[in-house]
Amino acid sequence: VCFAPGGLDCSISFVSHVLGKVCVHGRQKEILSVLVPHLTELTKSDCIWQRICWRLLECVPDRWMEAVVLGFVQRASGADVLSRLLGNLVVKNKKAQFVVTQKLLLLQYGYTTAVLQNVLGYLSLDSLRRALLIKVLQELLETWGSSSAVKHSPAEQQQYISKAILICLSHLKEPEIESCRQELLASMMAGVKCHLDSSLPQIRRLGMIVAESVSLKINTDGPVLKFQCEEDNETRELKSLLVQTPPCRVVPSLPDDDRNERADAALPVVLESNEKPHAAACVTPDEQSDAELDSDDDLIPYDMSEDKELKTTKAPVYIRDCIEVLTGSDDVDKWDATIKALESLIRKNPAATREVSVELAKILLHLEEKTCIEGFAELRQRAQVAVLTTDPIPVAQYLTSQFYSLNYSLRQRMDVLDVLVLAAQEMSYPKTRGKNKNSSAQKPCIQLLPGGDSSKDWRRIVDERIKSKTRRFAKGQSQVEQDSGPNEFNSIAGHFFFPLIQKFDRPLSTFDLLGEDHFVLGRLVHTLAVLMYLAVNAMAVTAMGKALLEFVWALRFHTDSYVRQGLLSCVSSILLGVPTEHLLEDMTEELLETQSWLADVVEKDPDGDCRRLALQNLLLMENLKKKLETVPS
Repeated sequence: VCFAPGGLDCSISFVSHVLGKVCVHGRQKEILSVLVPHLTELTKSDCIWQRICWRLLECVPDRWMEAVVLGFVQRASGADVLSRLLGNLVVKNKKAQFVVTQKLLLLQYGYTTAVLQNVLGYLSLDSLRRALLIKVLQELLETWGSSSAVKHSPAEQQQYISKAILICLSHLKEPEIESCRQELLASMMAGVKCHLDSSLPQIRRLGMIVAESVSLKINTDGPVLKFQCEEDNETRELKSLLVQTPPCRVVPSLPDDDRNERADAALPVVLESNEKPHAAACVTPDEQSDAELDSDDDLIPYDMSEDKELKTTKAPVYIRDCIEVLTGSDDVDKWDATIKALESLIRKNPAATREVSVELAKILLHLEEKTCIEGFAELRQRAQVAVLTTDPIPVAQYLTSQFYSLNYSLRQRMDVLDVLVLAAQEMSYPKTRGKNKNSSAQKPCIQLLPGGDSSKDWRRIVDERIKSKTRRFAKGQSQVEQDSGPNEFNSIAGHFFFPLIQKFDRPLSTFDLLGEDHFVLGRLVHTLAVLMYLAVNAMAVTAMGKALLEFVWALRFHTDSYVRQGLLSCVSSILLGVPTEHLLEDMTEELLETQSWLADVVEKDPDGDCRRLALQNLLLMENLKKKLETVPS
């Protein structure tokens, strides 16, 4: 850029037009990767260059302003650098204000945390721009607290908005918080309810973290919200955003004078922190002698390695005795021994268990923990699975009928689903039955995964199925074939499946699957998908597939992403479980409609897991089509 000599005024609007046109035509990276570092260096100590840079950006036409501003925001090395380069552009130019405060924060979510810190730090560094910072925080919290946004926006965008909220909170001062305290509190209460209602653990955790942070900022003197949130790397990263980073530390390079001054200013702090341990280590002779007198190091401890408990409680040896203990005994030790021994006792006495199977299943479903026994929920679940596998038909009929009954908690209803899945898995793989003690303790496939990616199990299932259908020719030692046996689940799959699918659309006074209890609906959908997959080669598999496809079609537009993931998993189970010829004979029209719906999900669904599952199902359909084309007529 050349300027007229002799201090004469000059116009740089032409340069601004060139810059805007180059950026909007796809050469933003090439020009700004050179221009921004040069301007950063020139504006460090020269206010004339700062005014030139501000004027350069102010003269960019509005139709090109977005490309230029976004380029500067992404390539600035810190909030103070961005403030030097842009000045008060967001106050003077409405287009730049829209890009920085609306489009970059609310409409897009692909930028890094460093970019968010640069933008919001830039807004906080000038008194004229701080009003925009408060306005941005209010709009972010309004979006964060919208139930529609929580349901329909992807998890990545919600995490992006949550980070922006936390960074905004770190820049607010007490008078600014006081001026909008009630608005912040109202938005926080609405938002935390929407997030805790979500079926996805990642969304619930975001709600907890943001609510805790907002509560901590607006209630400095009173009580604050506190959730039992699992502490992991993502949680720690989000909470660290509340701690404001000084702008000077973001800039990678500083002038030599500034660097020396700041190093000298930081030196006393380091010395003080180093002096404290030294001072703590200094002990006077009198204190040292007193410490030696009070020491217990000379006492020899008793050897208690051979000691045994005096009281031992024997567990019952009959099933009916177990029922009496679990229902009426006040002996806590005997109750603990009974619940620990119940599973093995059920498997050792199948005949006696069948006589009281339904009664025992009822007791276990309503059983509550009397003592703080370790692993109580797992012990109870394993006993329920043992009862169900020992006498499957009557117990399955009882459990499926209770799923839609009154006066049950959501936890009990989900326990029913877990037990049905675990028992179906055990009976469909009889070769592992009784040999692996921990097999029944494994979590069912319908459990939410820690990372929120519930499609991983289904990718594994598809991979295993493809592997089983693939012939490989290789040299070397052949694998030893495992013992095989009949699939006990095939003959009774209908007793597990059809009662669960019949009454899903009938709301009860305390249970509404299509309403507020959508989390249980998601678990039910995943349960049906697992049961459908485990019923492969069963006599009723075609009828089950047809009923399940109708069920999927009725709920395909559900707003909860966890439910939609389960529905897509159901489609995978149908394609894998139902014989190909039956699919084409009995469900041709339904499959064509499903294919069109899957293509729509791949293009438009906001949830990434749903899009991946839909694409996987389309590939399965394509493989089935190729398979039919290769079969000779």
